[in-house]
Amino acid sequence: MESGSLKRITIVATAMVVLIGGLFLTVFRSGTGTAGARSADGRAATSGTAAARIDLEHRVTDFTASFGRDGGYRPPTEAERATVAGGVGLLLDHREQAARDRLAEVGFVLRTLTDSASGRRFAEIADSHEGGTGNRGWGRIYVDLSAPVHWSVQVPHPVADEDSEKLGVGVLRGTPGGVMVLAGAHRRSGEGNAADVAHRQDTVFDAVCAELVHRRLPGIQVHGFADSSQPGSDVIVSTGKADDARAEARALAAALTDHGFDVCRSWARDCSLEGRTNEQSGVAAAFHVPFLHVEFSRSVRSGDRRIARAVLAIDTVTARWDAAYGQGTITPASPSASARA
Repeated sequence: MESGSLKRITIVATAMVVLIGGLFLTVFRSGTGTAGARSADGRAATSGTAAARIDLEHRVTDFTASFGRDGGYRPPTEAERATVAGGVGLLLDHREQAARDRLAEVGFVLRTLTDSASGRRFAEIADSHEGGTGNRGWGRIYVDLSAPVHWSVQVPHPVADEDSEKLGVGVLRGTPGGVMVLAGAHRRSGEGNAADVAHRQDTVFDAVCAELVHRRLPGIQVHGFADSSQPGSDVIVSTGKADDARAEARALAAALTDHGFDVCRSWARDCSLEGRTNEQSGVAAAFHVPFLHVEFSRSVRSGDRRIARAVLAIDTVTARWDAAYGQGTITPASPSASARA
C-alpha cells in the first residue's frame, strides 16, 4: 500500500477515535448531571444540586392521585409532629442545612424545585416514605424561595374535595412569598376521622399551620362542597372562628363577585359550611392572626378556567397580606416553639 494511503487511513482513524471519545464524554457528563439533579428515589433535586425544573401542578396532582379511602395514613406522635414543624421553622429562618437535618430525623426530605409555569423556585418538604409500603400520609409543604414568606394557603382535603389541590397550587403560584401546606392522605383514609386534618389537632398538617400562625402568617384554607350543599352559591367565604380577617373576607367576596361568582358571605347570612369547627381557624383566632375559610362548589372546581378566575380573586387578598408585611402593618413573631405548644 502506498504511503499516501497509509497516511490518509491513519488520519481518518485518529479522527474517529477523537469523535467517539467526545461523544462518550458528552454522554457521561449528561448522565452525571441528570443523576445529580435527582434524589436517591429518582425524584427532584436535593441539597447540593441545581433546582430541578418541574410543573408544580402536575407534581402535586401526581402525588395526590394515589390517595384513597383505604389506608395510607398513620397518626404521628407528638414528637414527630413537632420535628416536622420545627424543620419548617428552620427553613423559614433561612437555616437550610439545619432544616434538612431536623427533617431527616423523621424521614422527611427537603428538595429544591423550579416551577416551569411561574419560573419561581420552591422548597418541597416531603415524606421519604411516600409511595412505599411504609407510607404515612403526613403531607407536603411548599415554600416560595423567590421572596420573603408572608402568607399561607392550606389544602386539608385534597382529592376528597376534588381539585382543591389545583386551587392551592394556583394560589401559591400567584402572589410571591407563600407557603402551601398540603395534607398527605384522603380525609377518610384513617381510623375514624384521624386523617381529617381540618378537624384534628394531632396531625403534621395542624402542627405546621400552628408554626405559621406563631410567625403571624395569615392563611387561607381552601375546601370544596357539592353544589347541592349550598344551592345558588359558587363560593362560601368565612373567617372561621374569629373575625380578624373580616376586611380580607369582604375584599375576597367582592373580587369573586367581580369574576362572576355567586358568593355566600357568612357574616351577612347563614351559610351551610362556615368553618366554625375548623382547628386551624381556632389557633389563628387565639393569636388574632387573619384566617379565611373558603369553600368552592364542584362547578367552580370542575374547570381550569373557573379555577383560574377563582385564583385571580384570591390573589387580591394574598397581595394585600404581602403589602401589609412590606408596610409593617403585620409584625412577624420571633422564632420559637409552635403555637400549639
